[in-house]
Amino acid sequence: MAVKIRLARLGGKGRPYYRIVVADSESPRDGRFLEILGSYNPQKNPAEVVLKKERVVDWLSKGAIPTLTVSQLFAKKGITK
Repeated sequence: MAVKIRLARLGGKGRPYYRIVVADSESPRDGRFLEILGSYNPQKNPAEVVLKKERVVDWLSKGAIPTLTVSQLFAKKGITK
């Protein structure tokens, strides 16, 4: 089972809001996940990113692979592999 850190979309039409979640790579985008690590709100100016840093570092150390967008959000918050 490959584990990924990715975005799960919430919010209404034209008003996206995302959760940063840890999920099995075969699960659907908005489907089953293992844990919520934070949130991302692109509607605010500047975009708001809220993370549980300890849990993110823990999952990265266990081998979870962030998607490109999530890795860019982590870089903005100063979290690296």
